[in-house]
Amino acid sequence: MYSAWILSIGNELLIGRVVNTNAAWLARRLTVLGYRVMRIVAVPDVPEEIAEVVRASLGRGVRALISTGGLGPTPDDITAEALALALGRRLRLDVEAYEMVRSKYSEGGYAMTPEREKMAWLPEGSRPLPNPIGTAPGIFVEVGETLLFALPGVPREMEAMYEGHVEPILRARGPNLHFAERSLRVVGVPEADLSRLIREAMRMSDKVYVKSHPRGHEVRGPVVEVHIYASAERREDAEDAVARVEGFLRDSLGGHVEGA
Repeated sequence: MYSAWILSIGNELLIGRVVNTNAAWLARRLTVLGYRVMRIVAVPDVPEEIAEVVRASLGRGVRALISTGGLGPTPDDITAEALALALGRRLRLDVEAYEMVRSKYSEGGYAMTPEREKMAWLPEGSRPLPNPIGTAPGIFVEVGETLLFALPGVPREMEAMYEGHVEPILRARGPNLHFAERSLRVVGVPEADLSRLIREAMRMSDKVYVKSHPRGHEVRGPVVEVHIYASAERREDAEDAVARVEGFLRDSLGGHVEGA
């Protein structure tokens, strides 16, 4: 199994000041690639807390760990330090990363400072990932079979870096799977009464997962969104598995299904 963990770093997440949209976005993209997201963890800006999760992922043999946040120039940006701590490696000034940072500031007429240089110090054995929007490079390091990626916390920067540099690596090193999905809106049937049908649907194929999401009141006005998805080596197999489960649910629920 190609498993993945997502590590969200930042005090602002834990006090509720910022909604963790990065984790949801990454989970979606990883799932489509065929990775199974097993954990989404949020930790404060504390090196030991970050390092603990990194070490745990390595101990579990996780295929991919992606962190977001903590790569900037301020004192609370300590992700690189925490990675070095977790891996038992030293931080070093990376020449390639330094040039990435220097050139960005040079475009705006700014000189390098110790705070800006801080973003170019990476754990030994890692390499920088270009940031097409912001200034802080990402970090990529392989430890055994585990691929570790540290990305910025700013959503636009994270998404651009993921699409341009992380996803190609994950595709090349990960499962060669295709993803298919469908959602049905079920009206007038309590979620508790759907559970039996969902269990039966999931027995139809080992490629399929079915999940219900309540959208109304369980008793006074039940509305449930049923999400069906499947992964398979052939696109046709994934789509066929989803179609068979959808057909089963439609036949079983009759007029309670309102479109797709």
